[in-house]
Amino acid sequence: MTVNTQDYGAVISSPLGKLGIRVADDAVTAIEYVHESTLLKEAVRREAERVVHQLHSYFDDPDWEFELPLAPEGTVFQRKVWQALRSLAPGEVLTYGELARRLNSGPRAVGNACRRNPIPIVIPCHRVVSASGPGGYSGATQGAMLMVKQWMLRHEGVDLGCK
Repeated sequence: MTVNTQDYGAVISSPLGKLGIRVADDAVTAIEYVHESTLLKEAVRREAERVVHQLHSYFDDPDWEFELPLAPEGTVFQRKVWQALRSLAPGEVLTYGELARRLNSGPRAVGNACRRNPIPIVIPCHRVVSASGPGGYSGATQGAMLMVKQWMLRHEGVDLGCK
């Protein structure tokens, strides 16, 4: 199964698998985990090149801090959660409940906003965990996507007992 890459500004290989990068105007609109059969696509626009460079910088250095213009589509509440996530430093984690208290909300609402995050890695929803372990990632509580979250947490020096 080969995925059409025309909608992506770039498709790159990463330690997390292949990533499709969407940009509009000067901002990142999405980073998507794409199927391994998806063809790589070199960034041809400056905006996409910048995203590719910064993603590679993060994979090389877990303390890298992204400086990208973002334009995620979501509700007012989702954007509020995503903005709060951007304030978390590499290696800093909060539980869903802790973040919910900061935002005067509930843990499930925060979890749902994290699940719908269109720009993972850059908007670091992986830094929000369950009170009893890593929690979920992109709606998955096991399997490949949870392993992606665990990889990023380990990459940033966080040990939650993840194997």
